[in-house]
Amino acid sequence: MKTCYYPSLDKMAPITLEQMSSIRLMNRTDSKYLANEAQLQALLKMAENEYMVQEIDGKRISEYSTMYLDDQFNTMYLNHHNKRATRQKVRVRTYVDTDTSFFEVKLKNNHGRTKKNRIQLTGADTFLADGASDFLRENAMLDIPLEAMQPKISNHFYRITLVNNAKTERLTIDHALSFHNEVSGIDRSMDNLVVIEVKRDGNTYSPILDMLHKLRIFPSGFSKYCIGMALTTPGIKRNLFNERIRRIEKLTSI
Repeated sequence: MKTCYYPSLDKMAPITLEQMSSIRLMNRTDSKYLANEAQLQALLKMAENEYMVQEIDGKRISEYSTMYLDDQFNTMYLNHHNKRATRQKVRVRTYVDTDTSFFEVKLKNNHGRTKKNRIQLTGADTFLADGASDFLRENAMLDIPLEAMQPKISNHFYRITLVNNAKTERLTIDHALSFHNEVSGIDRSMDNLVVIEVKRDGNTYSPILDMLHKLRIFPSGFSKYCIGMALTTPGIKRNLFNERIRRIEKLTSI
């Protein structure tokens, strides 16, 4: 699916990638919200004068794809499903517009803190040749060698990135999300789902939180890897994700 057209983005002031990289949220808190396309259009309309939109080479919507790896036992998926306090994800993230790929290790410790480390690759499928095995050993929490992992699921989506005028808050808005299971071959699209992540500096005032509340968009955890695996892997353990999947299906069928 191609991204939708959002008229409100044309009315927002632009901010460059270089300007975005200078914004340091020293005491960052992250929250995710789930919405549908109609709610997103309304949210962007409300945010026109309060937020700037990241613009790269004239584009205000960026295209992404991600491939997640796991071992034969789906250890990293099951650790998340079973609510293990310490867990990790291993993935290859590709910025489609620039054809740039990174091998990433995303860690969450038992204090709820998330840390992401990455190295740039020469291509999306060259991680073994590009030193990712050594990088994984140096940065992983789990003792699973890269050679014991395989591609499990890929996703594709489009992202809008906003920053508030006070530069104390960043938003990523992902939409037109689709999955391809590399093992089962099953595809699943979630065209009407919107995943909003708010990253702000401590308890500073957030205009977007008021807007989300007015639109009845509430916080909700969401892992692209886990939901994608649960939807496209026959027989996999998913009982703890079933209620969230039902809420997503209800939200996106409106």
